[in-house]
Amino acid sequence: MRGAAAFAALTVLGASLAVSACGFTPIYAEPARGSSLRRIAVSTQDDRLGYRLREQLEDALAWDQSATPLYRLTTQVEQSRRSLGRRIDDTATRYELTVKAAWTLTPAAGGTPVTGVETVTTTYATADQPYAAIAAQQDGEERAAAELARLIRLDLMQALSNR
Repeated sequence: MRGAAAFAALTVLGASLAVSACGFTPIYAEPARGSSLRRIAVSTQDDRLGYRLREQLEDALAWDQSATPLYRLTTQVEQSRRSLGRRIDDTATRYELTVKAAWTLTPAAGGTPVTGVETVTTTYATADQPYAAIAAQQDGEERAAAELARLIRLDLMQALSNR
């Protein structure tokens, strides 16, 4: 039994050494200090959804405000809302929120910009009380912004890895 435990420990140690030697970095690892994602300045349109997207992107990219940006990320966001379920009085019980974000990553030193588009759809229920309906809509926007930030981050990681 003792020999099996030692063999397992040596196997794990050998595997970790082999993986570290190949330059493998987990995709969800803590961002490195010199990561180019941390040095992307984000600008969005001046409205509630744009603000939420910028906030989510800065968090997702772990933006380092003290460093000089290497890139500028600009986004243009469009949203549409469609009613789904209907009550007997023909009022909506649920809405589908579709948010489309077109983004452009431009190197600060000049060069060819990289562009992309991401679309996210979320749903939310409505309520009879006005405040609850507004809160539900804002929650749907927040969830859409968080998902867009995640997708844009993945796009940026792919774009920067190809450079």
